[in-house]
Amino acid sequence: MYLLYLHITESTMIHVFCKNNSASKSFREGTTLLDMLPEFNFDKPFPIVSARVNNVSQGLKFRVYNNRDVEFLDCTSPSGMRVYIRSLSFLLCKATRDVFRGSRIYIEHPIFHGYYCELVKADKKPVTQEDIDKIKARMQQLVDKDMAFHRYEVQTPEAIRIFREKGLDDKVKLLETSGEVYMNYYTLGRTADYYYGRLVPSASFLKVFDLKLYHKGMLLLGPDKHDPYKLAPYVDQPKTFAMFSENLKWNNIMGLRTVGDLNHALLENGGSDYVQIAEALQEKKIVRIAEEIEKRYRSRSKVRVVLITGPSSSGKTTFSKRLSIQLKACGLRPLSFSTDDYFVDREKTPLLPDGSYDFDNFDTVDHKLLEKDLLRIISGESVEVPEYNFVTGKREYKGKMLRLGPQNVIILEGIHALNPRLTRKIPDSKKYKIFISTLTGTALDNHNCIPTSDNRLLRRIVRDVNKGAFTARETISQWPKVRAAEDEWIYPYQEMADVMFNSAYLVEFAVLRNHAEPILRSVPKNCPEYSEAHRLLKFIHYFTPITDKEIPPTSLLREFVGGSSFKY
Repeated sequence: MYLLYLHITESTMIHVFCKNNSASKSFREGTTLLDMLPEFNFDKPFPIVSARVNNVSQGLKFRVYNNRDVEFLDCTSPSGMRVYIRSLSFLLCKATRDVFRGSRIYIEHPIFHGYYCELVKADKKPVTQEDIDKIKARMQQLVDKDMAFHRYEVQTPEAIRIFREKGLDDKVKLLETSGEVYMNYYTLGRTADYYYGRLVPSASFLKVFDLKLYHKGMLLLGPDKHDPYKLAPYVDQPKTFAMFSENLKWNNIMGLRTVGDLNHALLENGGSDYVQIAEALQEKKIVRIAEEIEKRYRSRSKVRVVLITGPSSSGKTTFSKRLSIQLKACGLRPLSFSTDDYFVDREKTPLLPDGSYDFDNFDTVDHKLLEKDLLRIISGESVEVPEYNFVTGKREYKGKMLRLGPQNVIILEGIHALNPRLTRKIPDSKKYKIFISTLTGTALDNHNCIPTSDNRLLRRIVRDVNKGAFTARETISQWPKVRAAEDEWIYPYQEMADVMFNSAYLVEFAVLRNHAEPILRSVPKNCPEYSEAHRLLKFIHYFTPITDKEIPPTSLLREFVGGSSFKY
C-alpha cells in the first residue's frame, strides 16, 4: 500500500517596488494592483485609474505573479487619461444601446477637450436634446450601480465570431487583419466591445463626464487633464470641426471609414492607388489655397503677407515649399523666411521652471524686430533679414536681402505666425493666415478614434532618428513639453486662420509602420519612455504596412521618412 502525503505550503510571495514613493512591499502572487494600492502610502491628489508595470500600461485589475516595479497613475498622466476616456467611451456605447435598441454610435474624432460622436438611431430620426438627456441619465445610472468592466482573452477567430454575430463588422475587419493569435475583448453588463488598451475596473471610476448636443451629433467630455475632479473646458471650434467633417465625408464616400476598411483595401488592391489619391487630395487643397491668395493679392486690399503655423511635425516646412510652387504657377513670386531666424540669442531665451530653455515661448522670438522688418519690407524698403545659427545660438546677417517688388508676397512660417502680437501693426486685410494640423479622419473602428497627436509623434520620432538629431527615447521624453507648449502658444490661435490645411495622409500609418517599428523597438525596457514606445508599437501594428517607394519626392510625408527633393 502506498500512502500519498500532501504538503501544503503558503502561496509564493512576490516583491513589488512602488515608484510613487520608492517603497517595496510583499504580496501573495496573483494579487491585483487594485488590492495593492491601499498598502502603498503616497500622496494621491486625484483618483488612481491605472498603472505602469515594468513600464507597460496596465489596468488596475492586472494580477502580478512576479517581482515587479509599479507606478500608479491618475488622469493627469496621459496614459491614465487614455484609460479613462477609453472606459468612458464604452460607458457611452453601452448606455446608447440600452436607451436606443438597434442604434449605432460612432466615436469619430477628438475635438478640443472632447470627442465628437454620431448616433444613428433605428428610426433614422435626428438626435435631439431629449435623446442626449436620456443617454446621459443612463450613463449616470451605470456609474451609480458601479457596473464592472470584465476583460476576456480569446483566440482571434473566437473574437471575430463574437463580433460578427453582433453585427459589428468594423471590429471584424480590424481583427481579421491584426495578425494576432489571441485578442482581448471587454464586457459591461451583457454588452461586449473591443478596445485596444486597458479600462478602469468599474463604472464608478467614471464620475466626471458630460454629454452635449453638438451639430448633428454629440460631444463627449471627460475630466480636465490638470484637475481631474473638474470637467474639461468646452471650447467650440467651428473651423476645425468643418475640416474634420470634410475628411470624414470623403472617407465615407470611399468606404474607408475605419482602419479595417483601409487594411482590406490595401490587401486587395495594393497601396499604389491610395498613395496617388493621398497626393492628389493634398495637392488639390494647396492649389485652392494658392488661388485664393492670388485672388486676395489682386484685390483692392492686396494681401502682402502669408502667415503659416501649426504644431510640431504638422508639415509646415514642406507645405510652405509646395505652396510657393503653386503661387509661382499663379504668377506670383513668394519671398520666404521663418520666425525661427528671429530667435533671440541663446542666453536671452526664456527658461522653464526646471531651468531648461523654453524654445517655444513667444519671447524666444525677437517679435519687435520681426514686426519692424515686416513693416519696412511691406512699405517697399530693402531689408537684410537674419539667419539663426542653431549651433552658436546667435542671429547672423549674411546679406540676405528682401524687398517687395511686383508680384511679390511674403511667406512667413513659424509656430507663432498666427499670434496677433507678432503682426499687430499690419492690417488684417494685408495678411492671409493658414493653420496646418494633422487631423486623422480614419478611426481604428467605430468606437476607437485615433489621437491626432499620435500621428505627429510618430512623424517626429522617425524624422529625428533619420536626421540623427535625437533617439526615439529622447523624442518621447521631450514630447510632453512640446504638447504643453502647443496648448499654450499655438492652438489658441487656430480658429483665427483664414484657412485650415489637414496634413494627415490617407495611408500614412501604413507607410510609417515600416520606418517606426525598428526605431521604437530600440527603446530600452528599463526606461520610462518604454511605456510610450510599447503603446505606439502596439498601435501601429494594427495597420497593414506598405512600402514608401511610390511616394513622390515632393510629398509632405517625405519630410519625415526621408527622400525629399526639397532642401530643409
